[in-house]
Amino acid sequence: IAIDGFSRILEESYLEYLPPDGQDCLRRIRQAAVSMDELVNDFLRLSRVTRTTLVPEPVDLSAISSEILTGLSRDEPDRTVIWSVEPGMTVTADHGLILIAMKNLLENAWKYTGKSPQARIDVGMHNRSGVKTVTVRDNGAGFDPDKAHLLFIPLQRLHSPDEFPGNGIGLATVQRIIFRHGGKIWAEGKPGNGAVFSFTIPDPDTGSDPVS
Repeated sequence: IAIDGFSRILEESYLEYLPPDGQDCLRRIRQAAVSMDELVNDFLRLSRVTRTTLVPEPVDLSAISSEILTGLSRDEPDRTVIWSVEPGMTVTADHGLILIAMKNLLENAWKYTGKSPQARIDVGMHNRSGVKTVTVRDNGAGFDPDKAHLLFIPLQRLHSPDEFPGNGIGLATVQRIIFRHGGKIWAEGKPGNGAVFSFTIPDPDTGSDPVS
């Protein structure tokens, strides 16, 4: 925060006195300071996810997903993204944590469809080996399936920052949340052919999947 603050003062008050290479260095310092601040905050949020006491309750995943996607559309009105959310999806989970998980998954899908000419995001549910599973599907950049195991490791990214911004904390946070609920999460995808993130959250009383 201090580095960002003082470098901002330098930029606002003394930028014109610096040669072009000095101006570039100052901008790089500011950019690095902002990135470090975001990274620290993301790690703090990841830590809180691990320590937060779970308060299970019925959660309307359909409503949450629609609200998040509506907000993303409103924030980027110049983008055209076709999205759909299957109605009637509910889970028994901690509302705050599952909201964070869905927000990260949907923001991830939104980001990686940024270069798709006809971007599409679908949230739904299906039976997988007798277990009902929530899925977030997109037709974005996709990823190398041989590197899928790296997706949920903090700071591991399968695309360069020049292609898509980020620090690799979001999906790690999602995994922690799903694991804390006793569920599973995995991803499938191919380069240029989008990705599908799937997860389950067992019912805390019966152990069965509560999605309906």
